[in-house]
Amino acid sequence: MTPPTILIVGATGNTGFPLTTYLPSLLPRTNTLRHYRILALTRNQASPSAQELAKLPGVETAEHNWTELDDTWLRSQNVKRIFIASHNEPSQFAEEGQFLGNALRAGVGYVVRISTTAANVKPDHPAYYPRTHWAIEQMLDQPEFEAMKWTSLQPNIFFNFVLPGAVEVIKEFKKTGKQIPLALMIAEDVPVGLIDPGDVGILAAHLLAQDDVAEYNRARLVLNGPGDVTGAQVAEMVEERIGAKIEKVTYRDVGFVERMAEQVPQAKNLIRSVRFAPVTAWEGLCKAETTSKEVLGLAAPRTTAAQALDALLAGS
Repeated sequence: MTPPTILIVGATGNTGFPLTTYLPSLLPRTNTLRHYRILALTRNQASPSAQELAKLPGVETAEHNWTELDDTWLRSQNVKRIFIASHNEPSQFAEEGQFLGNALRAGVGYVVRISTTAANVKPDHPAYYPRTHWAIEQMLDQPEFEAMKWTSLQPNIFFNFVLPGAVEVIKEFKKTGKQIPLALMIAEDVPVGLIDPGDVGILAAHLLAQDDVAEYNRARLVLNGPGDVTGAQVAEMVEERIGAKIEKVTYRDVGFVERMAEQVPQAKNLIRSVRFAPVTAWEGLCKAETTSKEVLGLAAPRTTAAQALDALLAGS
């Protein structure tokens, strides 16, 4: 008989991988979950990340596209808890909504999902994907979903969305001795609580490993890093690593959005709306102080901007 299962959707992703790596150490400490298996979903079991996960005790991998899984499959795998980090493409509501409905019909007891920056999750946000997260949370709030407990994690902007420009400046300087312009999404002088996706994954692991999740049911948990950072501070970190003053830096840079739009010609208008996503950060609404107290009690984020930058440099 298939043991009760925790399904990780997006197990090789930037939040799913640290979650799946960390979760096996937590389950033996529980009263009711010690015999659960962890099923890590991947689109490619031959990938290095999937093969690494398959070596972990209590972890199995399965090669599936999560958008095609129905309630029959979930029941066949005896799935009782789910983590899902969905894509944020225009079809997100249809696909994640269908998946969560299937989970409800399959008798899944608890879902942890990744949302987006808390200040953006509202029905009138100018960018399309925060409205999608708002709509999914509203759907889960309805009485029809009462039987399935859930927690929605609302993390701030990930370091790996903000720091790649800094990484490229440092790499180019070390390679050629020349500087390229530094472009940063965040503002020069407005603090923002950027967060490492690994810290988000570790919090999700702690939630999935709770014997009783009632305290976190229908909760929207706000996650930020351990401290605030400004664009000027990121520029200073770059200067420390290249040993020179930055010649040109652009703050509040959203030029990447137009490049994204060119890759999705059938939804250019929607993709272009993403340029409004950082505005709440520029307005000072996304500081570290907004982190939910439940997060601080379970698994307070620890990764600093400097640590995240050095990790990205090491991995590039």
